[in-house]
Formats: sequence, structure tokens, C-alpha cells
Amino acid sequence: MADLEYWLWLTSRKGLGPVGALAVLDHFGSPERAYYGARADYEVLALPPFVQSSVLDKSMDEPNRILGDCDRLGLRIMTFQDADYPQRLRQIGDPPVVLYIKGKTFRFDEEAAVAVVGMRKCTAASRTRAERFGMELAAGGALVVSGIAEGIDSCAVMGALKSGKPVVSMLAGGVDRIFPAENRYLYEDVAAAGALISEYPPGTPHKGDHFKPRNRILSGLCLGVLAIECEPTGGTMLTVNHAMEQGRDLFAVPIGLDEKAARGTNQLIRDFKAKLVERGEDILTEYVSRFPAKLAGQAALPPAVAQARMSVKRDKPVREPPRPEAAASREVVPKSQQKSRFTDDELAILAATANTALTADEVVEKTGIPAKRVLSALTMLQVGGTVEEQPGRRFCALVKLED
Repeated sequence: MADLEYWLWLTSRKGLGPVGALAVLDHFGSPERAYYGARADYEVLALPPFVQSSVLDKSMDEPNRILGDCDRLGLRIMTFQDADYPQRLRQIGDPPVVLYIKGKTFRFDEEAAVAVVGMRKCTAASRTRAERFGMELAAGGALVVSGIAEGIDSCAVMGALKSGKPVVSMLAGGVDRIFPAENRYLYEDVAAAGALISEYPPGTPHKGDHFKPRNRILSGLCLGVLAIECEPTGGTMLTVNHAMEQGRDLFAVPIGLDEKAARGTNQLIRDFKAKLVERGEDILTEYVSRFPAKLAGQAALPPAVAQARMSVKRDKPVREPPRPEAAASREVVPKSQQKSRFTDDELAILAATANTALTADEVVEKTGIPAKRVLSALTMLQVGGTVEEQPGRRFCALVKLED
């Protein structure tokens, strides 16, 4: 059996949890030794009877199912003993033993990662604030980390994507289980430009009791947590509590006293000494001396470009093939507006896919742009509704550039 199977066996034992799994690892030294441990070997751990029955079950059916799903979905499995497992997570009280990753693998200890959190049922003003902070932080070189639920989470993720930079979403279920269903396109965009991460194996539904454990990882991966809008109690405050226990920085957006949305964030500033922030730069300045290579050389998006990207709305993904007459009715983008609406990479890709649908590899070959930048630009163009993905992972421009 491969070593990875033993890790999956250990983490799939019912009732064990991360703390219990780490206690087993500390006792046995490796998941393989734990797998071959007998009843007498486990008695010293004083596990509850149902948990002890679980660790004495040597069936590999569940680990093999998980491995098969990960292969099929193209997921990476990171274990607690891997060399690139984040030290930030090792230092929290109950680090995840295994992480499932769809997309890129980040060296979080080398990232100025900032978690953006807030209410699902938030005000329209706070949705705009979350998107703006996500864009400003990502454009300034920070790695935005959030959930992907409706409200503040999805708006912060969308803002980071609109900056053309990667973003990470921590999930409370398997990375293949989309929740809520209407955010399918966000899952696809985050996986293409950044990463979806979960401690739960594929196929696991998003359950209410998964969100609190998820939040400890969300804050644990980051240097600080930014609260956009929240109540004095609730999920956001749980993340804030994790952040304070982990010694993370705390930031909050001040809101007018007459607004209901003010109760949580203003309390964080008043009672928990969260730093009052009004823009992304207020957070970035806290970390520029620690991460000069990431943050010092980043130029802010020009106001006109930021405003243009903020104004782009995408309620649902475009997936249906275009009608034959669609090419004739495409929007023509005047030359005077092209530089404000699109980056140079995006302009090159729009030109390359103007008359034919190309795969990402074909776009790389035709434009000479590195694959990483092509994938990022394609994601942004899809977010803006100016490029469409057709069957076979081919991409076609939905706008025409004026010559």
C-alpha cells in the first residue's frame, strides 16, 4: 500500500478528528504504524469505544475510494508531514492532518495572505466594499483567502479575480461539492486562477457543523483577518475568535452608526482593538516590510481601470454555444476604451480568439504569453463575460476589438 493510503485511512476514522489523529500520530510515529496497531497498542490513548472500534477497522475501501476520486478530479492531497505543509497551520492548536487541493499549490508561509470574512445576508454597500477590498488587496500583492458562500465571501473572491491575481477559497465540504449551487462559475474560476482547499474528502457535503472547523484553517493560513460586515455573534465572530487565539492580526471596516451592519465590525474596533481600515492599502502597509518582494513593487490599479472592473457584473456563467448570428452582433470595443477595460494579455487573447475558438495551449502558442498568465487572463475575461468557454475547453471572444 502507498503511504498516502495510510494517511487517508487515519483521517477517515469516525470520531477521531484532527486532534485525535494527531494524538495517534504522536503515539505511533506514522499512519502506517497506526494502521497495524493492535487493540493493546491503542488502549493507552483511552479513546472512546466507538472511536477505538473505528481505528481497529483495517478496511481500505474508503481510502481507495478517496484516492480514486482525487485522481479523477485532479486533486492534490497534502499531509501534515509534507515538507510544504504551511508552518502557519502547524502552529495552531488543531491543524488539519490532510488537505485536499484543487488548483495551484501555494507556499503560504511566503505569502502575505489576508482572510476576508463577513455575513452572507449583507447589505448592498458591504457587498461593494468586499469586492473593492478583495480587488485592492490582490492587486497590491496580497493573497486573498475567503470562503465562497453568498455575500461577503463571494464578493471578496470576485474582487480578487477581477484584479487578475490568484485567490484561495477554504471550503466546508469536498472541493467537488458546489455550495451554493449558483456559485458554480466561481468554483471554476477560483480553481483556474488559484485554489480550492478543504480538509474534507471529495464527495463530502457542506454541513453546518463543518463551518466552525473550516474557519480555524481560514484564519490559520493567514497573517490577518478582515471583517467587512457582521453581527456581534455568528460565523464571522467564530473566525475572529480563531484569529485571536492564533495570534493573527484583526482588521475591521467602520460603518455608519445608524446601519444595522455596524454592530459587529464597530464592536471589533471598539472592544477587540481591531485596526480600523478604509481601503486595502491600510492592510498592505502592515506587511510590506515583511514581504517586500510581494508587496513593495506592486502598482495599484489605476482608478479608471479599477472602476471599470468593479462595474462588470456576471450573474451566471456563459456556457451555451453562441448562435451563428452572434459573431455579427458582437459588441465592438472602441480603440479608445481598450486599454482601460483590458490588460495587454487580455487584449492579445481577445485578438487571438476573435475568429476561432482555441484551447488554452493554443492561445499560449499563438500569443507567446506564458501559460500561467494565459489562464489568469482567460479567467478574468470569462468573469467579465467577454470570452466564452465552448465544448472541448475551447475559448472564443464575445467582443470585437476596433482596429
